[in-house]
Amino acid sequence: MKISHLGTVPYLEIYQKMQDFTAQRTPQTPDELWLCEHPPVYTLGLSGTSNDLLTPSTIPLIQTNRGGQITYHGPGQVIAYPLINLNRRGYFVKEYVYRLEESVIKTLNALGLTAHRVLGAPGVYVNPVDPRSHDRLAYSPHERADQNTTSQPSFDGLSKISAIGVKVSKHCTYHGLSLNVSLDLTPFEAINPCGYEGLQTTHLHHLGVMLNCQEVAVLLAEKLNVYLTT
Repeated sequence: MKISHLGTVPYLEIYQKMQDFTAQRTPQTPDELWLCEHPPVYTLGLSGTSNDLLTPSTIPLIQTNRGGQITYHGPGQVIAYPLINLNRRGYFVKEYVYRLEESVIKTLNALGLTAHRVLGAPGVYVNPVDPRSHDRLAYSPHERADQNTTSQPSFDGLSKISAIGVKVSKHCTYHGLSLNVSLDLTPFEAINPCGYEGLQTTHLHHLGVMLNCQEVAVLLAEKLNVYLTT
């Protein structure tokens, strides 16, 4: 997979480039991975509405065609956009999302942190009180017996550190994931992150990992290259 570190790029610019790349690619086009940061922006997925922005803000709000609801991107957050031909790789969207999560989980593991999935809520979560403990929570968020596909996800004291929202067109992916490194979390107070009321967010610096975005992006790219291509 070709890996490109793009620096800070306005959201609308890269959104258009992703759509153009996907529309123009052929079955022979190599897969790519773009990593960047964005200036402050709220983005709405197909399940979101403008009412998901709970308070007025000067931060732009942009409607997109990815899955999910509302999220925030800003400086201090690594954004990864895998442009993958799923048909050629031989797996489907559900496994693709699992592989994205696994890439983030392994990135956090490499930094000494324990990461969690939550049933019904794509993304990656950490226990902000004890982020390095390998002890299980009272019950694992992805194994609760009382959860089913229609119940509200239970975050059980976890905070979100990575959001996932994807689009697949003709078996090819765009959009992707974010991983919070050191960003200002205040803009999340104006939304229910990913549509979940009361869901808390955190970042690596709060968890004691004092790397910068460039360092984290390199590690994340390594994990994505492994888990998306093998």
